[in-house]
Amino acid sequence: MPDASHTEILRYAAGGRELASYLAWGPARDGKRPGVLVLPEWWGLNDYARRRARELAGLGFAALAVDVYGDGREAADAAEAGALMGGLFTDIPALNDRLRAAYEQLRAHPQVDPERIGAMGYCLGGALSLHMGRLGMPLRGVVSFHGALTAAHQAQPGEFKPAVLICHGEADGLVPAEDQANFHKEMQALGVDYQFVSYPDAKHGFTNPEATEKGKKNNLPLAYDEKADRQSWEDMKAFWSKVFR
Repeated sequence: MPDASHTEILRYAAGGRELASYLAWGPARDGKRPGVLVLPEWWGLNDYARRRARELAGLGFAALAVDVYGDGREAADAAEAGALMGGLFTDIPALNDRLRAAYEQLRAHPQVDPERIGAMGYCLGGALSLHMGRLGMPLRGVVSFHGALTAAHQAQPGEFKPAVLICHGEADGLVPAEDQANFHKEMQALGVDYQFVSYPDAKHGFTNPEATEKGKKNNLPLAYDEKADRQSWEDMKAFWSKVFR
């Protein structure tokens, strides 16, 4: 996958933190391009999130890998990641401010078409992307890769605007069947245009080549799955082609 030719750090303040998100966009093209927010795993804004932003830029998007913890922070291990993630959900108003600020930063960038913005994320980031939809943010689409499906905010009919693609590992031990069933009920009740794709034998973290090692190191049921990684990326590309046309 091609890398972008342009990157920059966007510095701004929101939700009680100084934030430093990573923007990537590709070579010059006619007109403005769609913007995609990339919400990271619970590890924070690491090389994996930045790489995904560059790969999206290579597809013709402007992609912002979002700093959700502040100061571009990356967790050293699962204990720190859990503490940082827990901090987000103990102050939902601050979290919402950070997500809205990231959206506004991307929307205002001169490379971006402000009417074509989407959000996607991995694990925690998938949950946060869905959270943005539940908050009623004017996104065209949301993609969640092996993300949690429970809701920290209950949307009302008409509030959830984007189309949704869920890329789920069939063998994901961290997203219970009950959560999946409740998510289907929620999307149907809200009238959301959504797809739920399950990849056979894929576990939590299936898109990240470092997942297997991190799972062993931290005693977590994580594993990389190259086939599911490639297929989910193709499914994502088809989804963005549809929602941004």
